[in-house]
Amino acid sequence: MDDSILLARDDQHIVTLTLNSPDKMNAMNLGMWQRLGDLMQQLDADDTVRCIVVTGAGERAFSAGADIEEFPQTRLNKTQALAYGKVTHRAMQAMAQSRHPTLAVIHGACVGGGLELASVCDMRICGESSRFGAPINRLGLVMSYGELSGLVNLAGRAVALEIVLEGRVFGAAEALQKGLINRVVADAAVRDEGQAAARRIALGAPLVARWHKRFVQRLEQPQPLTEAEQEQAYDCFETEDFRIGYQAFLAKQRPQFVGR
Repeated sequence: MDDSILLARDDQHIVTLTLNSPDKMNAMNLGMWQRLGDLMQQLDADDTVRCIVVTGAGERAFSAGADIEEFPQTRLNKTQALAYGKVTHRAMQAMAQSRHPTLAVIHGACVGGGLELASVCDMRICGESSRFGAPINRLGLVMSYGELSGLVNLAGRAVALEIVLEGRVFGAAEALQKGLINRVVADAAVRDEGQAAARRIALGAPLVARWHKRFVQRLEQPQPLTEAEQEQAYDCFETEDFRIGYQAFLAKQRPQFVGR
């Protein structure tokens, strides 16, 4: 059984993926990237999922990036790096394009590949002592287009270039100021706040969450919206969840959405 990334589900349709290499600060090796891509592909096809939480095992790190110790076997030349990159890009794309809401719950180090992974999640919550950066210029490595796009989309050109050109590691307050993080909480409260945020997401209508994700992704594209696309915003009125939602509101009850 592959336990490099642990998967857990709760009764509120929240799936938690835990990067499980605490002895190496959850540094990502090739097998972990492969498993992450496989798991995200499976979860994307699962209509019962309402939120995906990504976190790291232990207390030292979300992820310290790539497992450099495996470079002599897996990334020693361009041919190997290209093959490796196909695996990492598949996982990153699967996270970025997931139709389910995704939330990175970060404690400790979130650098290099860890920051790249967190940047393609929909939301990020971290602890006060979390650290961020991508000091890959000290390794003589380039952040590829697929890896860099998440940072550029999240924080913009200037911040992305600052991160990769300086290679500086910085704290949670600066990450919040740069727009890399949605919320900073006390270290001891990170997991609880992450679960609370996931529950708030999961309590909402799942079809609405997927529509909102798709609409935001579409608004990032330069082409003007078609009339048919504009009309999609009103498809929700034909769903059972809409009827459940407004009837529960009128009855002053909590809605129990069914995803239809």
